[in-house]
Amino acid sequence: MSKREQNSPASFIKIVYFDEESASDLLDVSAGGKAALTTEQVKERAADIHSKAEASAAAKFSWLPFFGGSAEASAGVSASSLGRSILNKTLSNTILTDYLVQANEHEGVKRLADLQVVARKDSAAFMKMFTPYMAMLKMDELPINLAGLDNALEAAKGYYELVGEDPTGKKYILRFNLRAFRNNYGLVDLGRMQLVFHGILVGRAEEASLTMAAEMAPSTDAAPINVRDLIDGVETKDDGRLDVYDVLLAGIEYVK
Repeated sequence: MSKREQNSPASFIKIVYFDEESASDLLDVSAGGKAALTTEQVKERAADIHSKAEASAAAKFSWLPFFGGSAEASAGVSASSLGRSILNKTLSNTILTDYLVQANEHEGVKRLADLQVVARKDSAAFMKMFTPYMAMLKMDELPINLAGLDNALEAAKGYYELVGEDPTGKKYILRFNLRAFRNNYGLVDLGRMQLVFHGILVGRAEEASLTMAAEMAPSTDAAPINVRDLIDGVETKDDGRLDVYDVLLAGIEYVK
């Protein structure tokens, strides 16, 4: 299968995760600033949809007697909220569509499929996956505030790392932005689905570095890795470290 076929926008039928800010940066850099016109056109289109929604809402609710003279104003407020939602969704989906087209041509975006994705048991990601459930339990005898711990974990790290392993046994470290999950999905769902990931290679790290103990006391003994060498395929010494990818997109592809 060619890269064009793999990354075709029509091939994705479910989007679980999309790091919109990172994808937008990629589009802006790739376009060299030419994407600004497209963004303005999207805003104008969404604003037009917004105004039509306001008019429709005002007409729909104006007959209700308890609205009185404020019917149009009340409907306008509701429609304004709807319009912002439509605007945000339109912009988001436009970025997603543009990204999928660009990823088709961008050599820096790697497609990762058929991965078993898990969180290392002693990692921050593993704890973050289960603290929301633990916080719902009444455990007054515990010497720790579980709800507070969940909030602290979310504030402590912007990205959470999972380990992905392909059918050949090769492992990768995949980093996820908690704010980029869509449709109420989360870290715990990734291991239950057959997903395709789009990632950008950002470096290499040992799997053991994912533990909370290692994060609090990071080792400085490891030699720095040149990301350009990794992208260009320059051979590096096998020191047990895994390629680290920042994930831009995770979703389910349609298989004929």
